[in-house]
Amino acid sequence: MVPSEGAEEHDGLLDRSLESSGAQEDLLKSGRTSQRAIWTLLLLLVFTHMANRLYDLPLNRVIEMRLCQDHYKQHDPSKFGPGSSVPEKLCKIDEVQQKLAWLQGIMEATTITLDFIVTIPFSFLAEKFGVRLVLWLNMATRLFMCSWVLVVGNFDHIFPTKAIIAGPFLSILGHECVLSSTIYALTATLTREYVQSASYFSYIGSATYVVSFVGPSLASITMSQSLWLPFWVAIALLLLASITIYFLPEKTQIPVKPLLVVDANDAETGPLLGDRPTGPDNFSSAFDTPKSFLTRILHTLKTLARLVVGRRNFQIILASYFLTNLASSDTRLLVQYISARYEWRFAEAGYLLSAKAAINILLLTIVVPRVIRTSMASKTIHGSENRLNFLGVKCSILVSILGVLCIAMSFKIWMLLASLMIYAVGSANSVFLYSLVKSPLIALQDETTHAQDFSLVMLTKSLGALVGAPLMTVLWVQAIKIGGAGLGLPYFVSASLYLFAAIVIAQLRL
Repeated sequence: MVPSEGAEEHDGLLDRSLESSGAQEDLLKSGRTSQRAIWTLLLLLVFTHMANRLYDLPLNRVIEMRLCQDHYKQHDPSKFGPGSSVPEKLCKIDEVQQKLAWLQGIMEATTITLDFIVTIPFSFLAEKFGVRLVLWLNMATRLFMCSWVLVVGNFDHIFPTKAIIAGPFLSILGHECVLSSTIYALTATLTREYVQSASYFSYIGSATYVVSFVGPSLASITMSQSLWLPFWVAIALLLLASITIYFLPEKTQIPVKPLLVVDANDAETGPLLGDRPTGPDNFSSAFDTPKSFLTRILHTLKTLARLVVGRRNFQIILASYFLTNLASSDTRLLVQYISARYEWRFAEAGYLLSAKAAINILLLTIVVPRVIRTSMASKTIHGSENRLNFLGVKCSILVSILGVLCIAMSFKIWMLLASLMIYAVGSANSVFLYSLVKSPLIALQDETTHAQDFSLVMLTKSLGALVGAPLMTVLWVQAIKIGGAGLGLPYFVSASLYLFAAIVIAQLRL
């Protein structure tokens, strides 16, 4: 029996309806997977960054304690109290503080340098073996650093104080830059929808702000109980982070290639996020090209270099990023600066850092977005949104100059607190600069290059921190030698760098 024409039409409609229903079901399933993935990533981020905050602050005290014991053991053993300890206030002498600055500077420079070197190679490692491996290696680095502080700090009869600098050398397995590029690349693959993607990146920013606020205070509280407690808590958090990595989804909607990956075959035009199918056990597929590992890295570097050549505005933005991150390296000295200048305990200094972070959160999540919306709606800023972002960058840099100058000249702790609040306002600079990078003023018409632009921004920021770490160390050592008002030397230099950045950004063509 031959089916009627109406029956055929009915069957066709039924098939299309079933296909549409199946597509909708796949879309819903994909959406649920993305939601689970972003919450897993956020949990990983919170665990890792909180562990980092718990490591940074007490590390200063551990190194200072060992240096202090070495000093008084040689010069005045009578200063030792119960349990062979020296009161923290007796450790604020110049000799101890200078050695502390050198050791911290060496450790910081080592961490940033090794992390910077392996960022691009680890992008290819993630492509071949999966992102989970890269993240687990990152956790191994952090676990070793925390454990090594416990070992050197407690076994002073075996390990000399300088042995502490061995910890950061495992950063050859990746640290902050590798982690950030991987997290952002994973987030970018969770959805193709622009609004949802923007929301995911907003969640990551919010989680970072919260940790920046809570972290120093938590470190101070735990230090007050026991100097070693923050490190044990950090180790526990890193172990939880390692477990969390296992629960990241095996597949994402689009393949993951960390932001610094460019194929050798499409090095000139291809996006940094690839377009190949993922394997069942990895986030990204294995190599499908015979090109050598070194050749692929060189192609990536050439591609990134081509994105800079001939783009004057982009070059100005990158120079501004470099200078502002170089200048902001002074924030790493804040704990030592507060402790040395005002003879505060490190645990007490942590609360001031949380106060500064609170201003950052308030500014970046509420004040700046509201000011931008009001300005654009009321037409108080004449011209395009680019002009608003341009003015925002200039004002933020000028406020940063005022903030660091006030820090340098703060003779009382209440003056320092007010100065930190002013300096925190300048952090809005990053919001306006990111907006400029995404704007037509900077971005190319080809949207696939946007990720590459942000990769260059990330590398430039890391380069600024890389140069800033040893520079601020040298300046801080000299400042301690000068003493008095000379303790503000690093912040006077930071003000000069911010001023140079303001001059550079003024060359931007709107």
